[in-house]
Amino acid sequence: MSRHLLGEVDLHLIAEGQHQRLYDKLGAHPTTLNEIYGTLFSVWAPNARRVSVVGNFNQWNGDSHPMNLNYESGIWELFIPTIEAGTIYKYEIVSSDGYLLPLKSDPFAFFAEEPPRTASIVYNLENYIWNDSEWMERRAESHHRRAPISIYELHLGSWKKKQDKYLNYIELADELIPYVQRLGFTHIELLPINEHPFDGSWGYQPTALFAPTSRFGTPDQFREFVDRCHQAGVGVILDWVAGHFPEDQHGLIQFDGSHLYEHQDPRQGRHEEWGTLIYNFGRTEVSNFLTANALFWLEQYHIDGLRVDAVASMLYLDYNREGGDWVPNRYGSNENLDAVNFLKQLNEKIYHNFPDCVTIAEESTAWPMVSQPTSMGGLGFGFKWNMGWMNDTLEYIQRDSIHRAHHQNEITFGLLYAFHENFILPLSHDEVVHGKRSLLNKMPGDLWQQFANLRLYLTFLYTHPGKKLLFMGGEFGQWSEWNHKQSLDWHLTEEGDPNQHYHCGLQKLVTDINHLYRNKKALHELDNEGGGFEWIDCSDHENGIISFIRKQVDGAPLITICNFTPVVRSEYRIGVPNSAHYRELLNSDSSIYGGGNQGNSGGVESEPTASHGMDNSINLTIPPLGVIVLEPTLQC
Repeated sequence: MSRHLLGEVDLHLIAEGQHQRLYDKLGAHPTTLNEIYGTLFSVWAPNARRVSVVGNFNQWNGDSHPMNLNYESGIWELFIPTIEAGTIYKYEIVSSDGYLLPLKSDPFAFFAEEPPRTASIVYNLENYIWNDSEWMERRAESHHRRAPISIYELHLGSWKKKQDKYLNYIELADELIPYVQRLGFTHIELLPINEHPFDGSWGYQPTALFAPTSRFGTPDQFREFVDRCHQAGVGVILDWVAGHFPEDQHGLIQFDGSHLYEHQDPRQGRHEEWGTLIYNFGRTEVSNFLTANALFWLEQYHIDGLRVDAVASMLYLDYNREGGDWVPNRYGSNENLDAVNFLKQLNEKIYHNFPDCVTIAEESTAWPMVSQPTSMGGLGFGFKWNMGWMNDTLEYIQRDSIHRAHHQNEITFGLLYAFHENFILPLSHDEVVHGKRSLLNKMPGDLWQQFANLRLYLTFLYTHPGKKLLFMGGEFGQWSEWNHKQSLDWHLTEEGDPNQHYHCGLQKLVTDINHLYRNKKALHELDNEGGGFEWIDCSDHENGIISFIRKQVDGAPLITICNFTPVVRSEYRIGVPNSAHYRELLNSDSSIYGGGNQGNSGGVESEPTASHGMDNSINLTIPPLGVIVLEPTLQC
């Protein structure tokens, strides 16, 4: 029994590449047709000679259920009675030249078998009842460029395990959400949870873009996880991979025997470095597939934002290629015009349909206006990762303190371009793998100095202009690199570890600085605007001191002073904008964080002594490898 699901409007939108709910039309949909319950299967394979639905229900026999081709769209359809949710299936495809392809998974499958098995599973997404209306009504406030955004990035499979087994989505909700709440993060960002065959890809080589991985449970269980995050006031961002896909034979590679999803020319269609294929962004059906997928996660899973992976690899035709290995565009230059157009349209559609959501670009080059609206000539992202800041400051903080005096520009250079984009400052998973060492293990010096340096660096992160991102394990100072095969080293924060007070102290600092960042507008309101920042002094490289002012639209500024040397700086005078008592809001050297308690007894009075171009100043004790944050209170 067959039925043409696609009407004239559907065919018109598909032809134009503008069908924003393509997932409602393609894939496997349980339905009732002529009072008969079954599943309607639809798949795009325009160059195939035959397509059949196969599974346990027909002993994987391709002759049993051949599909019917809609020649206008290239989409094959078949309604199969009695097929219910939970049924395992694939597509058997014969190419135009008569070659029987390896069995293909459904590109629009909502659920898939747990790897290493690769079949698709019929799933009904219509039954979940959401309980996050309060969050959804106000979430636009959480993504504004003047809002506090502090992201905890994590890999669900290795955040925590029990008896070396994955926590499922419900167990993760039980343990992860209270932890994130307690530490004060506003959002979590999940490494890709799309179904993927190889654990070691961390999800960045997905084969089922519409299916949350079954490693941790069902699609509705993932919905419950997101729902409970929202009820707890925590936003959920997904890493989303549109730049490439793997060569696994059950996936999109030569899906109907032709280069359907990938670009035919390997100079434009393959990443040799990663062993992956590049989408043909200039093909309307392919760009429609990707755009519909992005909208799918925002619509069906109430996801709050998408961080688009490896944008630079999409923008440049010569990305990681030698001179003769790439094809210039029609103007003779290296911009991938199809990818640029795709990204602009993607952002336009997301912000048109979900103006309260956010898109974030992982873009590592100087491409201009990444986070500016397309109407102004930008790519249209809401935010961009500041990879330059991350690289410069990590290089600086890893230097032994005796050498930092000659490289202070590495810690200050980012302010020259800090307001060119809407930046997020990322200390991400990429910086703690492949021999790069963990954040704590990057820090120079003895044990005390390593922890002090990391407390200093994280406090600098939170007081610097830009939104924040920290990868799991960094918040308590994991010694070892991140390993996707095992849980974080939670034992470091438990009784019995000799350095528990240091690890728990660092965790306490992250908690306090998160709440300070969220509660004090001066630390977030003008994160992406030049009027929110002013140097007091960035040139005292001999003493390793930098000091600056963070401002808000209406209210008291905050003063931050950082000491990048292991020497206490006593009687250190800096200029301040107000005659006031300056209360010490945070001192990274406090004993509750594992520090030595050097400081200013909770505050200091300003004096009418000119310094740094200001009429008033304060005389401070600045702790070694420490940061103090001050707030003016009552006027003297």
